[in-house]
Amino acid sequence: MLSILIPIYNYDVRHLVGELHRQAEELNLTYEICLLDDASSLVFQQRNRELAQKTNVRYEELSQNIGRSAIRNRLVTIARYDYLLFMDCDSGVVMPHYLQTYLQHLQPNRLLYGGRTYLPKPPSDRNYLLHWHYGRQREQQDFASRQIEPYHSFMTNNFLIPSQVFASITFNEQIRTYGHEDTLFGMELAKKGVEILHLNNPLLHLGLETNLVFLQKTEMAVLNLARLHREKQPVHTRLSKIYHTLNKWGLTLPVGFLLRPMRSLFVAELTRRARPNLRYLDLYKLSFFIDAMRA
Repeated sequence: MLSILIPIYNYDVRHLVGELHRQAEELNLTYEICLLDDASSLVFQQRNRELAQKTNVRYEELSQNIGRSAIRNRLVTIARYDYLLFMDCDSGVVMPHYLQTYLQHLQPNRLLYGGRTYLPKPPSDRNYLLHWHYGRQREQQDFASRQIEPYHSFMTNNFLIPSQVFASITFNEQIRTYGHEDTLFGMELAKKGVEILHLNNPLLHLGLETNLVFLQKTEMAVLNLARLHREKQPVHTRLSKIYHTLNKWGLTLPVGFLLRPMRSLFVAELTRRARPNLRYLDLYKLSFFIDAMRA
């Protein structure tokens, strides 16, 4: 029936797994929860190891980190059942009938995406505000809005896919660092004509990054995007569309020259304000993308 697949990296998943286990047992499901640790710090491994004592829970650890895409593919190789429910380890279950909602919409050739949500109240520590604002403004969308552009709105934090559909796509393991593995996966779904149904079944994103770590990961994602374009694997995003429009009119060099010295200003605006203007983040990303495309 259902394999719940959770890749773990430096996060305590005991509460998440406990709630999933409770819901699955109440539904009397045929299920398993597969936990694969991607060489986390010992303190997190010691906490999560106790989960192996639960019924229908399998917990394994890797000795070396293999990256976000490869570990998801590895989880599928150990899964036993026909439907695969992927989720990020820094998630929280907020829907009382989370598993039941997915089960009610199962179809052999259809992917289900539940969405992502953030706490309504901003974090008290200002050092986490940028990620929270980005999540609330850019990532958190209601299911009807997501369904308008079903492939563009897809993320890998919370989706259910039939195993035979996944076997025809898999995650691109060339992407080892942070960024755009979900975009590529969504593009492959579109190419193969796999239907995506968006549901009102979000997981809460708990793992907010500090402002500076969030910006560092943003830079990594931009570099990944540029590398894919240089390698003739174009990924169509809002950022890449803006770049190609500028390039068409011969404006990438002057715009890059203008934006490059302003990066420190963008960082200051994004990290010091209680309500950062995300347009500065867009300009920051564009500056890095222009430089990366010339590398």
